[in-house]
Amino acid sequence: MSIAGGLHLALERGKTAGCSVVQLFVKNQLQWAARPLTDEDVRRFEKARRTTGITEVFAHATYLINLATPVEAEWRRAVDAFADELGRAEALGLGFVVIHPGSHKGSGLPAGISRIVAALDELAGRIRGYRVRIALENTAGAGHTVGARIEELQAILQRGAAPDRLGICLDTCHLFAAGYDIRTREGYEATMEAVQRTVGARSVLAFHLNDAKAPLGSGLDRHEHIGKGRIGLGAFRCLLNDRRFAGVPKVLETPKDDAAADARNLRTLRRLRKKRR
Repeated sequence: MSIAGGLHLALERGKTAGCSVVQLFVKNQLQWAARPLTDEDVRRFEKARRTTGITEVFAHATYLINLATPVEAEWRRAVDAFADELGRAEALGLGFVVIHPGSHKGSGLPAGISRIVAALDELAGRIRGYRVRIALENTAGAGHTVGARIEELQAILQRGAAPDRLGICLDTCHLFAAGYDIRTREGYEATMEAVQRTVGARSVLAFHLNDAKAPLGSGLDRHEHIGKGRIGLGAFRCLLNDRRFAGVPKVLETPKDDAAADARNLRTLRRLRKKRR
């Protein structure tokens, strides 16, 4: 949800759309600099959580941050920026911050993973005592991005010095674009078995629910409305009725063509969920 006008307004917008979970940015997602959070910002946010009843809130990191870069100055700036965002999330009482692992920019996958692990290890020291966690998001696979394969996320989690502070966020569009065919029950189960076998189901802290405009294995990060893209409704029906992930927060990152787009996508998803006795 947009934070235009104040962080607390993201929760009010979520309530209007019918959300029970909200993901937000803790600062402008396309800028490095931001004014510090004030006590008043935090008070308004806490009040909005109480009045809207939306208590499940997490953040997404700024898109500029690249923890996998081989360029030292860029890496240092990324680590500093992410430390600031984790501090903002902690002040707001958020459970975790989702971040794209980054791009190795041609240095190679092993080098990119090593840079990410080094960044996460430094961050673990800088945020010692915080409760906020870090959720690495799987990627669509274009260019030099790290994290298109679940095994790449596994390598980062296993090598990190503070694995209890880490988890993953699974994006359905990114899974599909990276070659995971989740359109059928068989394909969905094979994908989630791969998740369990590598990072473990308990490491999944959140889901991004998005259909895909581009074909299977395209590597293209092109989100579409639920049921209107190449994935179709089957994968979402499987996920929403998967008891392994019943308590895991799920948010939309579908196109915002108009003010009612989120509400339409939510209605579509809720129709797929079976009523439990």
